[in-house]
Amino acid sequence: MRKDGALVPAIMLLLGVLVVQWLVVLPPAWSCGVLAAGACIILRLGAYGRALAWCLFGIAWACWRGGAAMDARLPREREGQDITVVGHVADLPLLGNDATGFLLDLEHAAVGGTPLPLHGRVRVNWYRNAPEIRPCSRWRLSLRLKRPRGLLNPGGADGERSALERHIVAVGYVREGADNTSLESTGFCINRVRAAISRAIAVRVGDAHDAALLQTFSVGDTRGLSQHDWEVARANGIPHLIAISGFHVGVAALFGVWLARLVYLLVPRCGRRLPRVQAQAVAAMVVAAVYSALAGFGLPTVRTLLMIAIVALARCSRRHPTGAQTLSLALLVVLLVDPLSMLSAGFWLSFIGVAFLMLSLSIRGKGLRGFLHELSAGQLVMTLSLLPLTMWFFGEASLVGALSNLIAVPFVSFVIVPAALIGMISLAICPPLAQPVFAAAAWLAHAQWWLLERMATWPGAHWYLPEVSGWALVLATLGALWLFVPRGVPMRWLGGLLFLPLLFPSRTLPTQGGFQLWMLDVGQGLSVVIRTEHHALVYDAGARYPSDFDLGEAAVLPSLHALGIRQLDLIVASHADNDHAGGMPAVAAAFPAAERISGEPERLPIPMAACEVGKTWQWDGVSLRVLASGGSGSPANDRSCVLLVEGRGGRALLTGDITAAVEPTVAASLPPGPPLVITVPHHGSKTSSSAAFIQASAPALALVSAGWRNRFHHPSAVVIKRYDEAGVPWLNTATAGAIQVDAPPDRPPHVAATWRQRQSRYWRE
Repeated sequence: MRKDGALVPAIMLLLGVLVVQWLVVLPPAWSCGVLAAGACIILRLGAYGRALAWCLFGIAWACWRGGAAMDARLPREREGQDITVVGHVADLPLLGNDATGFLLDLEHAAVGGTPLPLHGRVRVNWYRNAPEIRPCSRWRLSLRLKRPRGLLNPGGADGERSALERHIVAVGYVREGADNTSLESTGFCINRVRAAISRAIAVRVGDAHDAALLQTFSVGDTRGLSQHDWEVARANGIPHLIAISGFHVGVAALFGVWLARLVYLLVPRCGRRLPRVQAQAVAAMVVAAVYSALAGFGLPTVRTLLMIAIVALARCSRRHPTGAQTLSLALLVVLLVDPLSMLSAGFWLSFIGVAFLMLSLSIRGKGLRGFLHELSAGQLVMTLSLLPLTMWFFGEASLVGALSNLIAVPFVSFVIVPAALIGMISLAICPPLAQPVFAAAAWLAHAQWWLLERMATWPGAHWYLPEVSGWALVLATLGALWLFVPRGVPMRWLGGLLFLPLLFPSRTLPTQGGFQLWMLDVGQGLSVVIRTEHHALVYDAGARYPSDFDLGEAAVLPSLHALGIRQLDLIVASHADNDHAGGMPAVAAAFPAAERISGEPERLPIPMAACEVGKTWQWDGVSLRVLASGGSGSPANDRSCVLLVEGRGGRALLTGDITAAVEPTVAASLPPGPPLVITVPHHGSKTSSSAAFIQASAPALALVSAGWRNRFHHPSAVVIKRYDEAGVPWLNTATAGAIQVDAPPDRPPHVAATWRQRQSRYWRE
C-alpha cells in the first residue's frame, strides 16, 4: 500500500459527505444513483479521476443516507396521536426528578390496530407512576409522539441535527393506561452488563459523588453527574475524559498487550502455537473491544478501536502501517458505515485532534524524555488546534485546558482507568476483591476532582467568543495547521494571524439612537434581549424544569455569549411564573452587577427590586420606561412589568403576560411615536390581545413566543385573526426560531433574521 493509499480517498470522501450537510434540500433519490454511477465511470481515469470519484460517491452516499433518515421519521399526520409500540430499551435510562427518560429501539408500531411503518429509535419520557426501567428490557407502550424538533438560537445547540445523527425518528412520552406492560426479553445485551457494573460501583463506594465519577470513568455512565460537574469539566477542557476518550481505549489495549506478555512469560510454550507479536495484537484488540462496548461505543472510542483493529490486523499479517494510514482507514470505515456521524462534534474533535497530534509530534525523542515531550506538547497542540472547532460547536473554550489536561489525562488514563479495569475484572473473578480496588479508585477520582474544581475558578476557565462564522473556522483551522507543521516550514508564526477573524469577528452594532431586539426561542416561555450601542438588558429568561433543564443556562446565556454581550445593565423578570422567570437565577448569577427588577419580586428565589411605573433609563439615545405593573392584589399575569423601549426610528413594547384587563392601561400610557414592535401578550392567549388594544397600540410588527405544538394551543387562532384583520404582520418563535429585529435611528424597525431561515438545513423541521 502506498503511503497515501488511504489518505486521498478518506479526504475526498469526507469532502463529499461534508458538502451534503450544507444543503437546504436534499436532491431526489434517483440523482444519488446517477452520482454513484458517475463515480464508478471516472474511477479508472487516473489519480485525479479516483479522487473525484470518491468525492462524488461521498455526495451520493450522504444524500441517500440523509434522505433515508429523514423519511424514517414519524409521519407528520401521526404527530399528537396515540401510537402503540413494542421495543427494547437502548442505552442506560435516566431517572430524573419528574420523569424517567430512555431511548427505545422500535420493533413494531401501530395506530388503532393498524400497523405503522415506523422503525428506528425514539426518545421517551415516562412522567407519572413510572416503573423501574431496566436497560435492554422490552416493553409494549402507548406513546404520544412527534417529530424531533429543537430550539434555535444564536450559539445554541441544534437538537434536530443531533436527533438525525443519533437516528432518532420521534420523541414523546408514555400515555397512562393498562396497555403499558413489560415483555419478556432474551439474549445478551451489553447495556445490562454496564448497568450491573455501575450498580456494583455504587454499592461499594460510600460517597455518591465519588461513585458517580468512577461510574463515568469505568463504563461511561454519566447519569450521576450534576450540572455543576459538567461546568467543572468544561472549565477545565476535559469533557472528552468524562465521556471516556479514545486515549482510554488505547490504555485498555495496552493493558491487553501486558496481559499477553504475562501469559507468554508464565507459559513460554504458547509461542510454539502462536507468535507473541500476533498474540499481543489479538489481546489488545479484544480488550479494547470489550472496554469500548462497556463505554457505550461512543464515536471517539469507535475511532480508536478501528485504529487498533487496523494495527492489529497489520501486525498479524506482518505489516507496519503508518499513523496516517491507520487514521485514514478508520475515517473511511466510519464514513462508509454511517456518514451522518460527521454531524456530531465528537467526530470532528476526535479525528482532527488525532491528525494534529500525528502531524506535530511525528518526530520526538526516545524513552522517557520523548514520552514526556509528547505528553506535554500534546496538550498544547490539542488545546490550540481544537480551539476553532470547540468555539464552533460549544461557543466556549477553556484557556486553562492545556494545564488541566496535562494533569488529568495521564492521571485518569494511567491511574484511574487501570484501577477501574482491575476492579471490573475483580468483579468477574473475585467480587470481594473489587471492594478495596473500587474504593481506592474512587479516592483517586475524588482527589483529582477536588483539584479540577479549584482550577475551574481560575481566570480564563470559561472563555467566550461571539458566534463563529464558517470562514473564520476554516481560516483558524488552517492557521493551527500552519503553526504545528514540522520544523523546517518557514514563518510558522504567521499561522497565528489566521486566528484573528476568530478572535475579533466583525459585528454590526446599534448606533446612537438605535437598538436591536432578539426574541429568543425558549419554547413555551419568553425571553427578549435588547441591545443599544453600549448597553444591554434581558427581559425574562424562559423556564427551569424539574429535570433541572434550565433555559436560562441552555438558551439565554449561550445566546448572549454568541451575540458578544459581555455585560448586562438590566435584568427584568416580568413576573414570577416559571415560563418567564425560571431561568432568571442562572442569568443573574452570570451577570451579578446588573440591576434587577420584577413585577413580583416577593415570589422570586433571588433578590429583585419592585418594578416601579414611570421609572426610566437613558441609554445611548434610547429611552426605556416602565409603563405598567399591577398591584399586589392583581393576578400574577397582570402584575407583569411592561417595558417600553424608544429609539429614534422605532419602539418596542415588552408586555409579559398581561391580559385584556390591563391592556387599556398600557394603551393609555403609550405615547405617540415611531413604528412599534410588540411582543404579543401572554403568548397569544385568548385572554389577551383584544381588538381594542391592537387598534390603540397600532403595532407595525407582532412577535409571538410559544412552544411548538404546545398544550395550550398558543397562539390562539382567534388572536392571530385579530392581528391579521388589523393588517399587523406577525412571527412566531415556534416556526421561526429566534427572531432578530433591528431598529436603526434613521429607519423603521425591520426583521433582520430568523434563525430557522438563517440556519436552514435539510434536517430542519
